[in-house]
Amino acid sequence: MPTDASPRQTRPARPLTLAYVPGVTPGKWIGRWTERQDRELHSYQCGEDTVFDELRAGRADLVFVRVPEEGFVRPPDLSVIALYEERPVVAAAKDSAVAAFEELDLADLAGEILLDLQDMGGADVGMEVVASGAGLLVLPMSVAKLYSRRDVVARPLTGFPATRIAVAWLEGSEDAGIEEFVGIVRGRTANSSRQPSVQEEQKTTARQRTKERQSRSGEKAGSGGKPASKSTGRPGARGSAGNKAGGAKGGKGGKSGKPRRSR
Repeated sequence: MPTDASPRQTRPARPLTLAYVPGVTPGKWIGRWTERQDRELHSYQCGEDTVFDELRAGRADLVFVRVPEEGFVRPPDLSVIALYEERPVVAAAKDSAVAAFEELDLADLAGEILLDLQDMGGADVGMEVVASGAGLLVLPMSVAKLYSRRDVVARPLTGFPATRIAVAWLEGSEDAGIEEFVGIVRGRTANSSRQPSVQEEQKTTARQRTKERQSRSGEKAGSGGKPASKSTGRPGARGSAGNKAGGAKGGKGGKSGKPRRSR
């Protein structure tokens, strides 16, 4: 049977799991996590229409999701923090008139066939349709770069609603790793007092210092016992002014101090 003196064996924390939609490149944040934390982190790409399902099913602890710049309503069971805005582009066949422009406005596309990204079943299929010359496709620049093709051009587009990348997790989650990773994403340094790992280290240091002070106090008390009281006078001196006054005349020869008879 294990005794109190036997060392405790702690189970390693399970890996933190991260899912992200196409166009997000979490490599820099994962790298910082690896530099600061011993806990493993697993990541995988998922579809935009299923990203929240990954959270609710417990397959992911955090997700990077794409949301509208305006009009997004946060689901009540999720915590969501917006991170950065994505610029929209219009993708067109390389030999189309779009290729002659460096930037376009949505009004410039009047009369053109605009394909729906969701109807295409994803950006990869949508870019193939665009390459055939069947229409134009508006999508985030990061997604256009991810699925870029030599026979397709992409030009910045103004006047079109932008999107934003956000990080989300289940409301009320008690996993400290989630807040730790969110802090990394938001740019907190390794020594930031808002990071859970730093806060825990500070608590551990404070407890250790308290134990050391208590240990030193116990050693002092055990080595000398109770401290001796300070002397208020010379050795052998009487303890009070009243004793001095009462023994002033009768101190020599032990006289009783009775009054003399008058003759």
